[in-house]
Amino acid sequence: MKRVWQVLVWLTILAFVLFYPMLISVYVTLPLFIGFAGYLLLRGLEGQGWRYIFLPLLYLFNLELNLSLPIFLSLVAVLIYYLAFYPSVLFLKRCSVCVAILSVLLIDLIYGGLIIVYDFIFATSSVTINTQLLYSLIMDVVAAVLL
Repeated sequence: MKRVWQVLVWLTILAFVLFYPMLISVYVTLPLFIGFAGYLLLRGLEGQGWRYIFLPLLYLFNLELNLSLPIFLSLVAVLIYYLAFYPSVLFLKRCSVCVAILSVLLIDLIYGGLIIVYDFIFATSSVTINTQLLYSLIMDVVAAVLL
């Protein structure tokens, strides 16, 4: 019976990963969870298992496709954070909530900076910076704290 529940939980998570980006494209007030997915990806890279790598990658790719964002820019933001800032943040290893909050905030800020640079270089307008983006950032941090 326990195995059945585990399968149901992972199927629910997979359904969320596949269908939530589609809901975001319809209901624009839903948070993006880019930083949270990036933090889960980092946990996977640290040895939590293949699911922590595969599901965030699938979510980020699906999100970028559904919202017409630059492909793999969120992955680039996560890798920049992982290479440049993550070793410095690990001194807070005893406070896992602090690591999660800082990771999510920095991944979101790096992604926002990369979007601004991308828009400047290619003279486009991918994302408008407003209070909705701030709401998305706050919900991202709340999700990291709840993890």
